[in-house]
Amino acid sequence: MRTKTTDTISKLGETLTVKGWVNSRRDHGGVIFIDLRDYNGLLQVVIQPENVDNFGEAEHLRDEYAIAVTGVLRERGEGLANPNLPTGQVELVADKFEVLNASQPLPISLNESNQSSEELRLKYRYLDLRRPKMQATLKQRAKYLSFIRRFMEDNDFLEVQTPILANSSPEGARDFLIPSRIHAGKFYALPQAPQQFKQLLMVGGIDKYYQIAPCFRDEDPRADRLYGDFYQLDLERAFVEDGEEIRSEMEVLIQNLVQDFAGKELVTTEIPRISYEDAMNIYGSDKPDLRFDMKLVDLDETLATTEFAVFKNAKKVKAICVKGAANLSRSQIDNFTEIAKKEGAGGLAYLTFVDGGIKSPIAKFLTETELAEITAKTGAEDGDIVFFGAGKPAVVNRVLGRMRNEFATFYNLKDKNKVALCWVVDFPFYEYDENNRKVDFGHNPFSLPKGGVKALEAAKTDADKLAIKADQFDMVMNGYEVCSGAVRNYNPEVMYKAFEILGYDNYFVAQKFGAMLEAFKFGAPPHAGCAFGLERIFMVLTGEDNIREVVAFPKSAAGVDLMMASPSDVDPKLLNELKLVLDIDFE
Repeated sequence: MRTKTTDTISKLGETLTVKGWVNSRRDHGGVIFIDLRDYNGLLQVVIQPENVDNFGEAEHLRDEYAIAVTGVLRERGEGLANPNLPTGQVELVADKFEVLNASQPLPISLNESNQSSEELRLKYRYLDLRRPKMQATLKQRAKYLSFIRRFMEDNDFLEVQTPILANSSPEGARDFLIPSRIHAGKFYALPQAPQQFKQLLMVGGIDKYYQIAPCFRDEDPRADRLYGDFYQLDLERAFVEDGEEIRSEMEVLIQNLVQDFAGKELVTTEIPRISYEDAMNIYGSDKPDLRFDMKLVDLDETLATTEFAVFKNAKKVKAICVKGAANLSRSQIDNFTEIAKKEGAGGLAYLTFVDGGIKSPIAKFLTETELAEITAKTGAEDGDIVFFGAGKPAVVNRVLGRMRNEFATFYNLKDKNKVALCWVVDFPFYEYDENNRKVDFGHNPFSLPKGGVKALEAAKTDADKLAIKADQFDMVMNGYEVCSGAVRNYNPEVMYKAFEILGYDNYFVAQKFGAMLEAFKFGAPPHAGCAFGLERIFMVLTGEDNIREVVAFPKSAAGVDLMMASPSDVDPKLLNELKLVLDIDFE
């Protein structure tokens, strides 16, 4: 019977069989020492020529050979213990060993201090997973999901699986389409979320639903967003008419995960509620990182009569005070300026507070009164720099929000042992789509507009439409959006009107949401729910900066599975069966 390495400690004097990989091999004058690694840890194995018949094979063992060893467990000699290993007090003296499978030289390093490139690691992910860190991550992730399931079951949520082959619907991202062989010319879509199904479950009498749901979105990957597929904790509750009822129940899960599961410190025990408008105006982002302060300060009143052209001609002027930044070099400020320009700024004006005075190329253009008020409003002190944003309000918020984040990273203000949570509420129901130059849904059409159909009927202009708020909310964790939810639109009249405002007729709505609209006619209860991004939360809880580090088999940063070589060409016969013809210009 096989014994795990970490289970050997209490079995001194017993004959045991262990199986695993050669983590390292050392030849000490005819005696071979093997560090054998299995799923649980390391164990030192001693192979002596007088004890085994096939000692010659042991001399040819190399790293990552899969072997089985049978022998007697003994204490290590005096002064030879390894305090850094759980099994460091013992060793297995081999009576017999067997090579289960040889290994070629590895194409990647499994040494934690000498990692290979991410591309190579993903191409040989099955080898990369042997690293202790990756093993620990997968074990921790399994415990994480178990923790979540226990909470949901303890709170009377029913786990229900919803279909993977679904219909295409506007969720804010591109669908992955699946052509139907049986129904030529028609397509399924992999669900971006189980949104419609979970709402139909509410109509079906399920009181509290949840699911660890696979979701599929054709979005560009980022350090905090996987390409293609990801998992979310999806949930919905019936007879809920206020989003606060969902928020107050589910925030307990996240607080417990932070403190009890991950052992991290909550910045505030009470999770603040911040309106979308305030989040954008105060932090320059709808996902503000609250581990540090550095708020945006509005200077419109202070500079209302300024003669400095850059500020005078701007619709909005704001500033942030960066503590201790007076030691920044000119080249460092230039680097930050380039970042600001990428966000739409013309430059990055600043005032440096040093030696009891103010130094800056722009100081001479500002009056003593203006400088004094800027100092007072920003709280600037000796050793600080105040950076400005001037221009259109949305651009100013975006630029300074980005700079706030960049300065926090530069000055190590993002303590990974602390977690700052907040709820962002009152999102716009509609927003202006700059690319298509029209008003469109802010997130998705399933949220309930505050004020219901009356608010929609009263919206005559684009400005009226953009003023409508949705009973919608996000949870933010250390600057990452980890949850999105809303009170749902369960009234067909409101749904039709919400689309009509954007120029869609009832036929379009019926085609897209026919099942839901039909279901809503039969006593659909008010309901609300949300979905938590499981990988993104786990990334924060484990202190990772790259979401691909917390997934067993992720796609690369280019959206490619380097290990399985997908996406790939398919057999033309399959295309013929699906009645598909490729019309692609490869030049």
